[in-house]
Amino acid sequence: MKATEPHNDAEAISGWVGRWAPLLPGGEVLDLACGGGRHARHLAGLGHTVIALDHDPEMLEKAAGPGITTSLVDLEAPGAVWPFAAGRFAGIIVTNYLHRPLFEAMIASLAPDGVLLYETFAEGNEQFGKPSNPKFLLKEGELLAHALRQGLRVVAFEEGRVELPKAALVQRICAVRPDFPRLAALLPAF
Repeated sequence: MKATEPHNDAEAISGWVGRWAPLLPGGEVLDLACGGGRHARHLAGLGHTVIALDHDPEMLEKAAGPGITTSLVDLEAPGAVWPFAAGRFAGIIVTNYLHRPLFEAMIASLAPDGVLLYETFAEGNEQFGKPSNPKFLLKEGELLAHALRQGLRVVAFEEGRVELPKAALVQRICAVRPDFPRLAALLPAF
């Protein structure tokens, strides 16, 4: 399946996040590995209270803004533990970041009607440059498998090549917790 909605540029929000963010129910949203906060600002603009988490204090300074609480946490540090309670977030957004040990705890932090929007690099991306380390590249269908294993209902999944902001191989998913309403009216048109 070809991934058809790429990022427009490094500062623009991901087309994937832009497309599916309207599904997020009201409540607090986590922008995990937020970088400079492009998605945190977008979500705050949609009326969500946002926790922007990153390990880089300079990035968090850029991410700070109205409706956004920054959180300096290095989730990959030795002995690091997931800092959020189960069921806390209406949505979790992750782009261009992969740390497999987080999946179970991260998904557990979704509210019963919560939404996961995840987009990152996949195996084969090394032909386009970085990331090229297999530690940071999803295996074929891996993101889909993680979501299903955690009991999420998949709304959309893509795996393939994008051209912008640079050529890359990615996987991306929009998945919801079981209590998310099954109302077609909530889904954006293709």
